[in-house]
Amino acid sequence: MADTKSHIQDIPDTGKPKKRSTGIVGLNLLLDGGFPEGTIIMIYGTPIAGVDLAAKQFWKVDGEEGTYLMNDGDVESGMIDATELHPEMYMTQMAGGRIVVDSLSTIIIKYGIEEALKFLRLSREEMKKRRSNIMFVVYTGIHEPVEMTRVMRAADIVIEFGSEVHQAEIERTLAVHKMKDAASPRRLLPFIITDNGIEASTTSRVV
Repeated sequence: MADTKSHIQDIPDTGKPKKRSTGIVGLNLLLDGGFPEGTIIMIYGTPIAGVDLAAKQFWKVDGEEGTYLMNDGDVESGMIDATELHPEMYMTQMAGGRIVVDSLSTIIIKYGIEEALKFLRLSREEMKKRRSNIMFVVYTGIHEPVEMTRVMRAADIVIEFGSEVHQAEIERTLAVHKMKDAASPRRLLPFIITDNGIEASTTSRVV
């Protein structure tokens, strides 16, 4: 198996955990380097808000080994078709430092919230042992509020992708609502969708 730690960004020895790039430069800057290794990340929004693009960018960063489990969309090259897999079987398919489950919404609908939360608990334990990160995609507008609340509580990091139409323009922003053991950024991060995926801005410039 490839060395899954080779692309983890080294942080000076200040007691802080090492971090793994989010795949979005502006978000890395907002999070002071990226996602702390060993954490589970929930990204949510509508199907047109950019969550799928964010998940793919996270998966593909720097060529680091990772696993993309697709259960409700087109299976692209390198992804695993998880359509017929029970969540208990996902763990045996996971390899590398960057794991994506697209989507947790399908698991909740197909198997129920309790099974989804059980999967999240097992995933947290496994990611801590491996010092890997797992990202779950959740789609808004299809779950009960109590289900969304329970999933958010189970995640270490929660990021919302939103879009609003203003006259003739679409304004897209992401918000980091939760960071385990750290303060969440206080501002929204504007982003655009290009041919190359998501590009997030910092202050007035696109990075």
